[in-house]
Amino acid sequence: MEFKGAMGGLYRLTEWISRIAFSNILWAICSVPFLFAGLLKLIMLSSETGGANEQITLNWGLGILAPFTVFPATAALFTVVRKWVMGNTDVSTFRTFFQGYKENYLKSMFGGAIYTLLFVVMYVDVTVYMTRMANFKVVGILMLVLMIILLVSMFNFFSIVVHYQMTFKQVMTNSILLTIARPFRVFSTLLGAGLLAYIGLKYTVLYVICIPTLVAMLAFFNFYATYNKLQLQAEKKKLEEQEALEAEQEEEEEEEEEEESDYEPERSYEEKRDTKQERNYEAARESEAVRNPEAVSDAAETREQEETALRETTDNTPSKRTID
Repeated sequence: MEFKGAMGGLYRLTEWISRIAFSNILWAICSVPFLFAGLLKLIMLSSETGGANEQITLNWGLGILAPFTVFPATAALFTVVRKWVMGNTDVSTFRTFFQGYKENYLKSMFGGAIYTLLFVVMYVDVTVYMTRMANFKVVGILMLVLMIILLVSMFNFFSIVVHYQMTFKQVMTNSILLTIARPFRVFSTLLGAGLLAYIGLKYTVLYVICIPTLVAMLAFFNFYATYNKLQLQAEKKKLEEQEALEAEQEEEEEEEEEEESDYEPERSYEEKRDTKQERNYEAARESEAVRNPEAVSDAAETREQEETALRETTDNTPSKRTID
């Protein structure tokens, strides 16, 4: 039964809230070990309990758990929101989530290992250069910028993993290249994610209900818009190349037609010789007519007599074919 009017709008709103909340809960369940270690770290930082060794142990735990838990869960979450953004909203959230979890587990795990390692290295560099080496703060700032770019490329990484059938190397390469090629679109994702994270800090319960799913939807929406734009550019370029090729073929056909129309069959040697003799005879006759009109008339009669005699002789002689 389909509701209309205000009831229909309320029904669709509650339906979307339930979808987002359910997918968010699935993501949290699959990321429980990582989230538990992260929650312990936040409690220790806020209460100032635990020493340096406990903090280091938790950091190691977060780094080890992230590739095996939160990265595959996030890839599964992107699989669900991809269906929604592309207009297929009637899919089963539970089945789509775990199907994406299974299909993309290895790629997301390897990608998570690389991203985690890079984040750890950059975090240590930023901490050292910014706090202990005051003369090298510029290097620390540069490493911080690179860490932000790496964070932004992670959104593209998950989007490419669930949208394309690529090798792991191609996924990593294209996620970095797309981040560099389309910085404004990707950084708008970062700003939106930062705004949602800030709202989540004000209302912590939203992290359980919707914040991760909304961030994933925003990230894939921007990625899909970039993808469609690139597809249109590629199709336009292909169409222009095809039109140029057709125009070139038409020009070649027109040139061939012009060459055929201008073609004149080459005459035989006898025809050229007879034509040349005829032109010479006519020229001599005209010049003689100017000087002596009576002699020209006599010469014409004599020529007619000679041609008549030559035809009679030819008629009585067996014909034969001369081959040059």
